[in-house]
Amino acid sequence: MAERKRYLLITEKFPPRKGGSNLWFDEVYRRIGDKNTHIVTCDQPGARAFDVAHPNTVHRLTLDRHWWLRPESLAIYAKLLAKSLLFAARCPFDEVHAGRVLSEGLIGLIIARLKKLPLVIYAHGEEITTWRQPAKFRMMRFTYRRADCVIANSDFTRNELLKLGVKPNRIALISPGVDLNRFRPGLEVSDLRASLDLAEDQKLILSVGRLSRRKGFDQVIRCLPFLVDKGIDAQFAIIGIGEDRDYLVSLARDLGVSCRVHMLGHVSSDDLPRWYNASDLFAMPNRNINGDTEGFGIVFLEASACGKPVVVGRAGGTGDAVVDGLTGLRVDGGSLEEVAAALERLLGDPEFAEQLGSTGYTRAHKAFSWDVVAEKISAII
Repeated sequence: MAERKRYLLITEKFPPRKGGSNLWFDEVYRRIGDKNTHIVTCDQPGARAFDVAHPNTVHRLTLDRHWWLRPESLAIYAKLLAKSLLFAARCPFDEVHAGRVLSEGLIGLIIARLKKLPLVIYAHGEEITTWRQPAKFRMMRFTYRRADCVIANSDFTRNELLKLGVKPNRIALISPGVDLNRFRPGLEVSDLRASLDLAEDQKLILSVGRLSRRKGFDQVIRCLPFLVDKGIDAQFAIIGIGEDRDYLVSLARDLGVSCRVHMLGHVSSDDLPRWYNASDLFAMPNRNINGDTEGFGIVFLEASACGKPVVVGRAGGTGDAVVDGLTGLRVDGGSLEEVAAALERLLGDPEFAEQLGSTGYTRAHKAFSWDVVAEKISAII
């Protein structure tokens, strides 16, 4: 058996916190690393119990921003640098990996150059399009250009990196994956549907993600009166927390559809795949808002792995996660007419919806298992 590489991964994003990037790093490094892989990340509730059983060595730091510092994140940079330097001095590593370009990538660049090691940085897309403060943008571009490899999660992200001047031969296009053991069809869901008082013939639209405006959850709510007028008795369940919760609740009330909108907040890890199974389709008609966009979208893969069709926005890198007309429908998330038409088509044509879900299931199993993703990352340098 070949000896595993020894990685130093620097990332603020790591479980038990929820979210696509947190999941990505956990799934990959538990497959490609062992206890000789050290992960420097932030402390959070539940971290101690999570780390005990982890196959990697995880180090937690309190990473807070302070309003009286300039920049406010200066303490985060200092702590990450000090801790990473300590482990780089004590432990022999083969590569330095950074979860994002700033602050982790810049810290990783310093460590990599001091230790003469290759540096890999993950690029997610939205940081490139939203970090436009002049000093921050220059530092981001400087760091990306000096990485030995940048992992782009989609074609969209790859193109954004090229615009920054990153050399094409230093960009590896590797999308995130999905846990095919957890996310699968055929799970028991009767209790979940009963918890929403859903009748057998009622349709359920599901969304999962942070409650932010670019996700397009408000567009789905706006479509509910239209669907009812078309004779489609649809309900809408949203899993997630975020800054838009009060806005979404207020919007549903103003449109007279509060009884059809269910804000579920956080759900358990065991229940999440069951909620996908309980739904008739998954919808996240994302859109670009002031540069804030979707870089990829692991939730689309989770829906596909459960055999569900998807309605998704065209903005950002969603085209790598959803193939229009084959695994789902891609629409202009800013167009209420397009979103409504896609929802009506899938909810009104169960055979077509089942066909898209079946194709998505097959594609998820062929191309997006975490084992496949991990193999690609372990081979890039």
